[in-house]
Amino acid sequence: MYYSADIGVIGGSGLYELGGDVRRIDVDTPYGKPSDAVSLVSVGGKTVAFLPRHGKGHTLSPSEINYRANIDVFSQLGVKALISPCCVGSLREDFKPGDFVVTDQYINMTAGRKDTFFQSPKVVHLSAADPYDQRLRSYAIEEAQKLGITVHDGGTTVVVNGPRFSTRAESRMYAGFGADIINMTQYPEAYLCMEKAIPVINVALVTDYDAGLKDKPGIPPVTEEQVLKVLAENNEKVKALIFRMIERIGRK
Repeated sequence: MYYSADIGVIGGSGLYELGGDVRRIDVDTPYGKPSDAVSLVSVGGKTVAFLPRHGKGHTLSPSEINYRANIDVFSQLGVKALISPCCVGSLREDFKPGDFVVTDQYINMTAGRKDTFFQSPKVVHLSAADPYDQRLRSYAIEEAQKLGITVHDGGTTVVVNGPRFSTRAESRMYAGFGADIINMTQYPEAYLCMEKAIPVINVALVTDYDAGLKDKPGIPPVTEEQVLKVLAENNEKVKALIFRMIERIGRK
């Protein structure tokens, strides 16, 4: 590819552009088109490639996203790290709406998604024991604390197809599995980064309590309106942390 970038950012709900003077490029992949054109922007002397996960304007549901094409684009650009923010529901009382979680594990409960670049005749089995880059995780935690953000060091996200939210029974089951938060996009996104040897970091914004919490009748199930409200209240914090991360990555 003619273009290259140092760092990638894949934006989730509510984050459709980083701003600044951008160059938008259309990229093709062997797996089809990515979610949208890629925006290249200079931040602190580094070239950052930004791609909205759901497309600009949120036109793609979680199960319609071409995850392989999205990650292949970042691989073609040669990024050395990928920052992957997203929104999540909480499955535990102490992970409150407005808190950030620097995820360290996921449980895949999706179905029907194309989730590997390795196909016959090239079949490769990779360990996914630690899917998120520990160095990037430590940066995110430290920078979030400097910004005064309530951040949780580690959390397991259960990934479901969406776009619907959970039933109460499903929410209880996921918590019983050991999940702390619930999301619709981290799989296969994070795993595909491993196959392309791209270090990836997920910073999750808690927007709701999923289907409510067991024995907490005062906590209502999630609504789309609630998610959008918490997202709007915290979107600038998400951006601020992303820019702090960009500044930190690659610095000795």
